[in-house]
Amino acid sequence: EVQLVESGGGLVQPGGSLRLTCVGSGFAFGTYDMSWVRQAPGKGPEWVAHVDNGGSHTNYADSVKGRFTISRDNAKNTLNLQMDNLKPEDTAVYRCARTVVAGVEYEYDYQGQGTQVTVSS
Repeated sequence: EVQLVESGGGLVQPGGSLRLTCVGSGFAFGTYDMSWVRQAPGKGPEWVAHVDNGGSHTNYADSVKGRFTISRDNAKNTLNLQMDNLKPEDTAVYRCARTVVAGVEYEYDYQGQGTQVTVSS
């Protein structure tokens, strides 16, 4: 059974930092591209960042470029998202997603339950 479990969310002030982690199990983690996706209250899902299966190529949404860093450790089956200089508009539930299509558009076949990130003073 494929499982993706996120952790690391919380409440942070604007300008602060958080590091999210996703642990994958039940599949060959190192053979899949992975992404982070977020959903803010009352809005649809938004792709945030993508990393290829080897960890050498990354892509970011314009809204987070220069502030967020995606990385992975295939030896530990983990995906990370370092979020710096957080803004109130980053408030959302963040999910990791096993990515089956990557490029102009992104498609996922599994996502985790998510972790809440709230940016507020």
